[in-house]
Amino acid sequence: MARKETAADAANAGRLKQIALTYKMTRKADKTIGLVLAAVGIGTLGVFLAIGFLIGHPVYLGIFGLLIALLATAIVFGRRAERAAFGQMEGQPGAAAAVLDNIGRGWTTTPAVAMNRSQDVVHRAVGKAGIVLVAEGNPNRVKSLLAAEKKKMNRIVADVPVHDLIVGDGEGQVELKKLRTTMLKLPRVLTGPQVTATNDRLRALGDLMSNMPLPKGPMPKGMKLPKGGPRGR
Repeated sequence: MARKETAADAANAGRLKQIALTYKMTRKADKTIGLVLAAVGIGTLGVFLAIGFLIGHPVYLGIFGLLIALLATAIVFGRRAERAAFGQMEGQPGAAAAVLDNIGRGWTTTPAVAMNRSQDVVHRAVGKAGIVLVAEGNPNRVKSLLAAEKKKMNRIVADVPVHDLIVGDGEGQVELKKLRTTMLKLPRVLTGPQVTATNDRLRALGDLMSNMPLPKGPMPKGMKLPKGGPRGR
């Protein structure tokens, strides 16, 4: 019992420490976060107390209002913290990959499946909506990367729909903060076993490409790569 209590206390302490750290990070980008949370909490509690006095049950409504106030404060804090985090990630290399890593269960993400010398990059996510290619970088340059990767996906898994998204603020692009929502709104057309089969085929292709033996040093004259071998991007 003592061990369980110690573990629970440690978990609670870690959780409180994480909340405090999140608050500090959020406050750097959102200076009014403290006032907003206080207003939400006090305002919600005040409304329930007023109703309680009107109907003659201030204690019951006060306790219930306190719980609702804590819940409302937590929801507002979560949304403001998320908004601040997206604001800090906006424009940073790999920001889209970070969002994809936290998209939720049912999705398998592979970062940087295609990249050019300018560090424009394409990430891949596989779920019940099919294959989603997410590009970040210069909109004009990533279009060619997306087209090449989409063509490859259509050749490997022709029976799976392939979507492509470009992260950005321009026309036809998806804002970073809306990337997760946009992907979750895509129609689900695959079953669980089909998603697993698609991931297995893509994983097998990756293993085949990485394990294919290539001669060391300069390529001998007249030597040709076998069909289906790796090609430079």
